[in-house]
Amino acid sequence: MTKRVIIATKNSGKAKEFQQMFAPYGYEVQTLLDLLHIEDVEETGETFEENAILKAETVAKELGELVIADDSGLAIDALEGRPGVYSARYAGLEKSDEANMEKVLSELQSVEESERTARFHCVLAIAGPDMETKTVTGTCEGMILKEKRGSNGFGYDPIFFVPTLQKSMAELTPDEKSQISHRGHALKKLRNIISDFI
Repeated sequence: MTKRVIIATKNSGKAKEFQQMFAPYGYEVQTLLDLLHIEDVEETGETFEENAILKAETVAKELGELVIADDSGLAIDALEGRPGVYSARYAGLEKSDEANMEKVLSELQSVEESERTARFHCVLAIAGPDMETKTVTGTCEGMILKEKRGSNGFGYDPIFFVPTLQKSMAELTPDEKSQISHRGHALKKLRNIISDFI
């Protein structure tokens, strides 16, 4: 019987990244896109950690099985940490990667290259019946470009430049991205504790 792990997301980009991670363990990854009867959990937390825990615990309670939830986003120093927890809907209630990137680029229009420092944050929460919820975090440091580059990835990837690789996040292959991304770092930490749960 195939073992499954539920990822509390409706983001197909995130789903792909989790599928790559769990494939070696023989786990089938299912998301809220597969479980249409489960509603999206409203993110009312003020931090990535609060939101990740809220999503994981709510869905785990509803399904009675192991659930991993991710809350992640972009924090830009020149914008005092924005978009932060509002990354997915930065430009409005309708989620739009394009509109979000345009908003960031326009807000940073007059900001010097050296001042465009930013980082991606990711918190993963793992919750399930009769267990204490655990969280792991990962970050990825970079700079915000003045224009989009690359066509891979999702979200803010085309405007996020990774200085160590001299490429935007959207110019990386999925393998390259998983090595250095905020979610990649968080997933590595999750791997270290996953055997406690599975």
